[in-house]
Amino acid sequence: MNAKSPDASTLDPAERLSVEELRALQLERLRWSLGHAYANSVHYREAFDGAGVKPDDLQSLADLSRFPFTTKADLRARYPFGFFAAPMTEVARIHASSGTTGKPTVVGYTRADLEVWSDLMARSIRAAGGRPGMKVHVAYGYGLFTGGLGAHYGAERLGCTVIPMSGGQTERQVQLICDFEPDIIMVTPSYLLAILDEFRRQGIDPRATSLKLGLFGAEPWTEAMRREIEDAFAIDAVDLYGLSEVMGPGVACECVETKDGPTIWEDHFWPEIVDPETGEPLPDGEEGELVFTSLTKQAMPVVRYRTRDLTRLLPGSARPMRRMAKITGRSDDMLIIRGVNVFPTQIEELVLRCEALSPHFLLELSRPDRMDELKVLVEAKDQVCDCEAEAARLQALIKELIGVSAAVEVTAPETLPRSMGKAARVRDLR
Repeated sequence: MNAKSPDASTLDPAERLSVEELRALQLERLRWSLGHAYANSVHYREAFDGAGVKPDDLQSLADLSRFPFTTKADLRARYPFGFFAAPMTEVARIHASSGTTGKPTVVGYTRADLEVWSDLMARSIRAAGGRPGMKVHVAYGYGLFTGGLGAHYGAERLGCTVIPMSGGQTERQVQLICDFEPDIIMVTPSYLLAILDEFRRQGIDPRATSLKLGLFGAEPWTEAMRREIEDAFAIDAVDLYGLSEVMGPGVACECVETKDGPTIWEDHFWPEIVDPETGEPLPDGEEGELVFTSLTKQAMPVVRYRTRDLTRLLPGSARPMRRMAKITGRSDDMLIIRGVNVFPTQIEELVLRCEALSPHFLLELSRPDRMDELKVLVEAKDQVCDCEAEAARLQALIKELIGVSAAVEVTAPETLPRSMGKAARVRDLR
């Protein structure tokens, strides 16, 4: 894992802008985006009018705080195509979320939007250490989910050779990694753990593969999981961030030379951090909810979209553009157990401290006597694990470091369900 700093000549011009030049470009593009949204989207025309603002009211980047938020509920209320700001004759592609918690959110792209997306994904892969000529094994799901096709076209744009494996068929994933010898894998971190289990089941050393780099996104993951992945595969594990409502993967990506949080591609997206309860903007460095406004999208611009992801904005390091800290959780998947706020990522951190336990776990919520109870189901790494002792250890860690009482059950290896995409970490039985 010998990360190299990139040759500055290979960077996009926007990656070399000074902060002052970047802010000027953002203001120019933000004025265009607000005007485009107001002129072509019924939702934004009604929302701006309801808030008493017009696009011309934006005289500085700070003025954006006067404009209304956009939420997932707004997108679902206009299902399927009511959020588009371009006629269907100009929409080249449609993607959608899974819709597991309601109607899916539908997004559209013009051909120009797809070009920008491919460019930003290529930029992301290059920032993560990818180079033209490398082979990329894409194990994100293809189809309406943005992950597979976003990774695919970005890798091709960079000049890589793409292996479009998609998700599932874990045994074949291992076979193709061994046979096709890819340099890069793009996949959710939880599914890579399932692939890792299959390597070990087959008796193949994952450190002996051709893989040099992994781009992992679509779900929050921790520094402890990064260490687990890097140690298991002898690769650089890099955080890729995106969400379909804003574009898809490639909104932000870590730079391999620093691995200190995804750099936000600020020439196309304006980030804010707001208080999740009040919606008030927070200064850089304070933790809150991440909000994005698109600066160049044509088919479906978004203005102050509330991502529900909890993070902080940090100064640029490898690039002048700001970074985002690792996602600590989501404001809408936070568990409140007897007054204590709990995120699945917090449990994950503690599970990974226990060497005898695997990273596969499930949180089970119940309410047997009008009081919420939390049970953590976690797999042992092998059959010789002292399950009772490990359960007691994890239970003590959760109580000490998170402050909540939880029952812990350590199960036999390979007994919990595996995810081929985003990990389903919570089972609510209340």
